[in-house]
Amino acid sequence: MIHPTRVQPLTPAQSAGGHFVLLWVQASVRCRDNHALEYAVRVANERGLPVLAVFGLTPDYPGANARHFRYLLEGLRDLRAGLAERGIPFSVRLGSPPEVALAAAKGANLVVTDVAYLRHHRAWRAWLAERLPALVQVESEALVPVGVASPKQEWAARTLRPKVHRLWPDYLVPLTPHELRRPLKTDNLQDCGLRDWDPGLDLLDPAALTASLPVDPSVPPGAEEGGERAALAQLKSFVAEGLAAYAERRSDPNVDGASRLSAALHYGHLSPLTAALAAREAAEAGDGQAGEGLAAFLEELLVRRELSFNYTTYCAAYDRYEGLPDWAQRTLAAHVADPRPALYTREELDAARTEDPYWNAAQRQMVQTGRMHNALRMYWGKKVLEWTADPREAYDTLIWLNDRYEQDGRDSNSYANIGWVLGLHDRPWARRPVFGTVRYMNATGLRRKFDADAYARRWNGESG
Repeated sequence: MIHPTRVQPLTPAQSAGGHFVLLWVQASVRCRDNHALEYAVRVANERGLPVLAVFGLTPDYPGANARHFRYLLEGLRDLRAGLAERGIPFSVRLGSPPEVALAAAKGANLVVTDVAYLRHHRAWRAWLAERLPALVQVESEALVPVGVASPKQEWAARTLRPKVHRLWPDYLVPLTPHELRRPLKTDNLQDCGLRDWDPGLDLLDPAALTASLPVDPSVPPGAEEGGERAALAQLKSFVAEGLAAYAERRSDPNVDGASRLSAALHYGHLSPLTAALAAREAAEAGDGQAGEGLAAFLEELLVRRELSFNYTTYCAAYDRYEGLPDWAQRTLAAHVADPRPALYTREELDAARTEDPYWNAAQRQMVQTGRMHNALRMYWGKKVLEWTADPREAYDTLIWLNDRYEQDGRDSNSYANIGWVLGLHDRPWARRPVFGTVRYMNATGLRRKFDADAYARRWNGESG
């Protein structure tokens, strides 16, 4: 079932009289539980048309480097294979994504795309809508469409939570794929009047293709493989082995208690619907043993994650210091002259050259693997605020470090999490130097929650 509120026409017309439906892939890089894909198939079947798919690969994507491109290309490789099984040729072409979509849409009856939440993603769709006769976007990266969940920026998880909880029954339902009635094969496109269709890049070797692209090679691939196959395998492993203890173990970076699904969700290789349904099914099959784990997992997946979509949708300055709440900006400004316990340059932070072994360990984990355990992310960010002369500079440094190394950086979740370091989606706390009334964290809190020294030894080695 595709809930009608997921479907958002971007042009007055929904048919251009062409001879195929084009799926412009951008955010949802998968076959399973992809509402945009299923909508394209449904419309194509109703109109007796085939479906073609296209993705525009832009080497100068903001903030992206070889780490990000390798993971993305692994997902595009899997998507091409999955679409081919359904009779949908998939072309990946170099160029500006909306310009690639416009070129591929020549002769299309309708262009269907997905929904994404950053300003350049919205600008791409607006640009294309001005140039196409028939364009529709279908929301698949949020369980509850952002505009349905709330018409305004929410102040905290506690204000969004009851709204999405009420809506879950309408959206947390399986999406049944339909067989395409006019499937195509790449080698018979000419017979279908598609002689100008460009098959695009060879995706069989993502590593070699990444190396051939003019992208920043200074950050090598992370520790996790991209693609729908790897994402579904990790989900299966998590719900079978980690869900029951998730509430208890997720905050200890010395055990493998996290879901490790954030990057797959970020790149659209895994649907939040797939993850939520699998977790719910596993919890029900476990006779209630995974109840607390399920609740904690759904809180992260369907409340906190979608709170970040709300933030980047309704706050124009979501990636700037000005996006922070007024109270946080005022209190940080009042304490900007407070003495700092230490001052580190961006280069020193990048190289993990501080006197704090826990911070160094968190930074090194992120640099080496592409992910930092969630239990360290807040501490990591708070220390940068404490060690930087100006909170604006601290904010910019956090964005730079996160976007450079995190496999799931450069997205709504990242900007909301970094904002939280400086007071976003939070409330005033007891006043302290440097922080004012922004929430404070120290190493004592880490040591209370887990063996922070063991974590530091693991990632810092003998050098500490």
